[in-house]
Amino acid sequence: MWTIPPSFPLYNSILSSSPPTPHSRFSHIAIILLSIKKREREAMPEAPKESQKATEHEYDVAEKNKKTLQFIEDVTTNADQVQKRVLAEILSRNAHVEYLKRNGLNGHTDRETFKKIMPVVTYEDIQPDITRVANGDKSPILCSQPISEFLTSSGTSGGERKLMPTIEEELGRRSLLYSLLMPVINQFVPGLDKGKGMYFLFIKSEAKTPGGLVARPVLTSYYKSSHFKNRPYDPYTNYTSPNETILCLDSYQSMYSQMLCGLCQNKEVLRVGAVFASGFIRAIRFLEKHWTLLCKDIRTGTLNTQITDPSVREAVMKLLQPDPELADFIEAECSRESWQGIITRLWPNTKYVDVIVTGTMSQYIPTLDYYSNGLPLVCTMYASSECYFGVNLNPLCKPSEVSYTLVPTMAYFEFLPVHRNNGGINSISMPKSLNEKEQQELVDLVDVKVGQEYELVVTTYAGLYRYRVGDVLRVAGFKNNAPQFNFICRKNVVLSIDSDKTDEVELQNAVKNAVTHLMPFDAHLTEYTSYADTTTIPGHYILYWELNIHGSTPIPPSVYEDCCLTVEESLNTVYRQNRVCESIGPLEIKIVEAGTFDKLMDYAISLGASINQYKTPRCVKFAPIVELLNSRVISSNFSPKCPKWTPGHKQWINMTGRT
Repeated sequence: MWTIPPSFPLYNSILSSSPPTPHSRFSHIAIILLSIKKREREAMPEAPKESQKATEHEYDVAEKNKKTLQFIEDVTTNADQVQKRVLAEILSRNAHVEYLKRNGLNGHTDRETFKKIMPVVTYEDIQPDITRVANGDKSPILCSQPISEFLTSSGTSGGERKLMPTIEEELGRRSLLYSLLMPVINQFVPGLDKGKGMYFLFIKSEAKTPGGLVARPVLTSYYKSSHFKNRPYDPYTNYTSPNETILCLDSYQSMYSQMLCGLCQNKEVLRVGAVFASGFIRAIRFLEKHWTLLCKDIRTGTLNTQITDPSVREAVMKLLQPDPELADFIEAECSRESWQGIITRLWPNTKYVDVIVTGTMSQYIPTLDYYSNGLPLVCTMYASSECYFGVNLNPLCKPSEVSYTLVPTMAYFEFLPVHRNNGGINSISMPKSLNEKEQQELVDLVDVKVGQEYELVVTTYAGLYRYRVGDVLRVAGFKNNAPQFNFICRKNVVLSIDSDKTDEVELQNAVKNAVTHLMPFDAHLTEYTSYADTTTIPGHYILYWELNIHGSTPIPPSVYEDCCLTVEESLNTVYRQNRVCESIGPLEIKIVEAGTFDKLMDYAISLGASINQYKTPRCVKFAPIVELLNSRVISSNFSPKCPKWTPGHKQWINMTGRT
């Protein structure tokens, strides 16, 4: 789950004068608008038009905002009718695809038959079909339209990124959701069209499948698309970073040039942000390390020679002018002992920080508050590689109260009730596969109950049918007839620093591989737990190990370092990529005194845990427990180098020798 800075171009062909064909771009909304009974049509939403040729003088912000807010009002009022039409269109356009025929849908497009016949699935269920497409099978396996590329999920299967199929028209749907964000925020923070946004946005490396399709993260796909690069004039998409700096694959050059451009335009900045809270904090840390070089460039009007990308240099030099006064100001602020409030000091007109701070990102809230002097932390949008979901209609709420209103036009949504074991926060019961009774428990968008938790299940235009996304949501309320959800957690995730998601099984396997280094010393691991430490920048994983050592030979630090590296080498490709990109710091193993985990159990029992049901938590977050563990540390050891990582899946490399 993630959000993206707003806003991007709105659908512009929804209201074309001629009726759309079943396969026309954005036809799912057009059919809603043009091909239902007149009585229903009058109540259905119309997405506001946007002129592709609008100039700064022609652009009417107030009128656009009014139409956008009316669109939200309409789709949330008619949520069930919209959902019914969305499903009917998905099924009718894909009636002859292999997957639907294999499951016996036989051309039916009604909700009842769909729910009765089609199974609820996980990625592993459809992975053979995904693999066929990736290997070059161009037949309509999942979708009647050609799969244009794969979006690589931050979630993994078998240690490799999941591949989510997408089609060309999905870029339009993403544009629609982006375009809803700023009109919503404008209700709470007016005047944002008068300045710029300083967002730290980056692309990541991509690979090609054996069949020649590109596989890359969804944001990389979007930033490289014409929807982003050639976006029409919109005062809300006026950023300090030129496109060339965002599209530079070298992370140092990209960060340096984006920070430089943001500093040069510091008085114009009204909002700052990144995708994840961790990414924005990383940018501030970068400034702490490199402000002297940045000041030199601003003072002299020249660009550091380390920035070698020609397109980046050209774009930055269009903005960079000698400004000794600004350089003195930045130098004075950055030289101060405390960096508290550095955001409002360097960018004094900033109104809010736009980052994800829900789910595991909530661990970064204290650091953001420190750097921003308590500016509002705004979560604007809920989306994933599988599908774009919804928007936050109350963006200035507290991070703990963020809820997202799902936009009914984006996909067909269903919800699987989640049950907790003994009410525990880490005891969500979510079976891998569902029996017939459990499949019948799924409810539609408008039928969810306030306070109940659900796992999100989607049917998309790009070929996912009743697909379990893995996000656990709680119903916070309703906007008209559309529910609003709090994001609770990702299913089964134990550790997360950035976009990484490490579950308990994966962690257990990694630890199992690592402890083999201890065998020559007749040492055995008796207990362990883990902690995602975000007090360092970047954050890193800590493992607490209690050992039973029978041998007489002391275990040298180099062996523990080998254990650290083996754990990292055993973790999934998303973790390893983040390590290589320095979004996550070296993994640390802390050896604790004998009896530490007995004391941990005693502490849990003193708080009311049952001695009969107690089991060692594989991840800890509660501050007193972390303090207890740290008070009993004997030695601390870090991974000596980055784990190996290569773009693409292992099997592609094995098949082709390259990606």
